[in-house]
Amino acid sequence: MKIKLIAVLVTLSSLAFGQNDNGEWTLQECIDYALENNLNVQRTRLTVQTSDISLQQSRMALLPNANATGNFGWNWGRSIDPTTNLFVENQRIAASNGTISSTIPVFNGFNLRNTIKQNQMAFEASQKDLERTQNDVIFNVITFYTNVLFNRELLENARKQLNSTEQQVEQTSKQVDAGALPKANLLDLLAQKATNELNMVNAENNYKLSKIQLKQVLLLPPESDVDIVVPEINVEENVLDVTALEVYEIALNNMPEIQSANLNQKSADWGVKAARGNLYPSLSLSGGMTTRYSDATADLPRFVPDGGEPTTALEPVGFVEGTNQVVLDEVEIPSGSVVQGYSFGDQVDDNLSRFVQFNVSIPIFNGFQARAGIQRAIINQEQAGIDLKDAKYQLWQTIEQAYNDVVAASKSYTASLKQVEAREESFRVTKQRYDFGAVNFVDYQIAENDLFQAQSDLLRAKYDYIFKLKILDFYQGKPLEF
Repeated sequence: MKIKLIAVLVTLSSLAFGQNDNGEWTLQECIDYALENNLNVQRTRLTVQTSDISLQQSRMALLPNANATGNFGWNWGRSIDPTTNLFVENQRIAASNGTISSTIPVFNGFNLRNTIKQNQMAFEASQKDLERTQNDVIFNVITFYTNVLFNRELLENARKQLNSTEQQVEQTSKQVDAGALPKANLLDLLAQKATNELNMVNAENNYKLSKIQLKQVLLLPPESDVDIVVPEINVEENVLDVTALEVYEIALNNMPEIQSANLNQKSADWGVKAARGNLYPSLSLSGGMTTRYSDATADLPRFVPDGGEPTTALEPVGFVEGTNQVVLDEVEIPSGSVVQGYSFGDQVDDNLSRFVQFNVSIPIFNGFQARAGIQRAIINQEQAGIDLKDAKYQLWQTIEQAYNDVVAASKSYTASLKQVEAREESFRVTKQRYDFGAVNFVDYQIAENDLFQAQSDLLRAKYDYIFKLKILDFYQGKPLEF
C-alpha cells in the first residue's frame, strides 16, 4: 500500500496542494514536507538502499569473476631463470610474471540462487518498512495539525465569550449610569470579563504551543513560523457498517507492517535453503593465461624462425666402436636467423600459456561452520515467524482499540451536540431574565460558563471523532472525502 495514508487522511480537508497567498500551510504541504525532511524516513531510505545493494551484489555473484595478478622483482646469486628454468650464477636477474584468470560457478547447491531470493524478499521488506515509517510520520503530522485546528477553535470560542461579556458590560454600564441596575452588577461583570480575558490568554497560549509542536514535527527552522489553512470540515454522524474483525481482515492485506513481516519470513525461508546449500559439493570452471619475463636472457642471441621451408644437413651423432668412424645422421634445420637480444614484448609473447580447468570442492569437515550456519538460519526463520504473529496481534489490538474509540467518540459527539443545544437555550433564557432583572448575576455567570464549557467539550469531541474515524477508515484503505 504505497503511502495510502496520504490519500486517506488528506481528506480531512478539501485543500489545494500549495500554500495560499497568505503563506499558510495546507495539510498536504505539511505531509510532503515532513516526509522529505523527517530523519527516521531518511534513515529508512538508507536501509532500503543498503538492501538494494545486497540484492544487486548477490545477482552479480552468478557472473564469472575476473582477476589479474602480476609481480616484478630481483634475484641475486645462484638462481633460476624463470623463462629458461636454467641456473644462473652470480648474476642479478630482474624478472616478472603476470596472470589473468576467471572462474564461473557451475553448481554450489543452489546457494547463490537461494541467496538472491532471500535478498529479494529482504529488499521488498525494507520498502514496506519505509512505507510504515512514512505512515508513522503522517500520523504525527495529522495529530498535530488537528490539534492546531482544535486549539484555534477553542481560541475563537474564548474570544466570542469575551466579546459577549464586553457587550454585556457596556450595556450594564449604561443601565447602572441610568440607575436601572445596582453597581454591583457591573462589578460582577467586570470580574467575569477579567476571567474571560484569562481564558482567552490561556487558549491563545495553547494555540501557539500547538503551532510550535507542529513546527517541531515538521523540523522547520527555529526562526520560522507556521500558519495553517483552516479547512471546511463537515461532521456527519456515522453508523459503522463493518465489524472490527472485518476491518482487521482488510488491514491484513493492506498494512505495510504486515507485508514487511510476511516478506521477512519468506526471506528467512530462503535463507535456510541457501545455508543448506553449503553442505553440497561445488563445481566451478576456471580459465586464464599467464606469461613471464626475465632480463637474464634479454642480451643473449636467439634463433627466430622465419616460416620458410626447413633444410637438411648431416651431423655427427656418434662413433663406430673399434674403428672410431664418425656416424652421421640427417637432421632438419628450421629456416630462420639468429637475432641478438630478447625484448620484453617478445618474451611475453613466447612465454604465453593458457589453461582451462574444472574445480570441485567437497565439504568434508570445516569446523561445523556449515551446520552452524544452518542452525542460525533456522533460528532466524523461527524468529521471523514469531515477528509475523506479533505484528498481526499488534494490528488486531490497534484496530480493536480504534474501533471502540470510534464508537465511543461518536456517542460523545452526539451527546455533546445535545448538551450544547440545551446550554444555548438555557443561556438565552437566563440572559433575557438577567437583562430584565429577574435573575442575579451568579445565575447568569453559571449559565454562561456552562455554555462555554459545553462548546469546548463539543469541539474536543468533534476533532476526537474526526481523527479516530479517519484512522479506522485508513485501516480499511478508504479514499474518503468530506
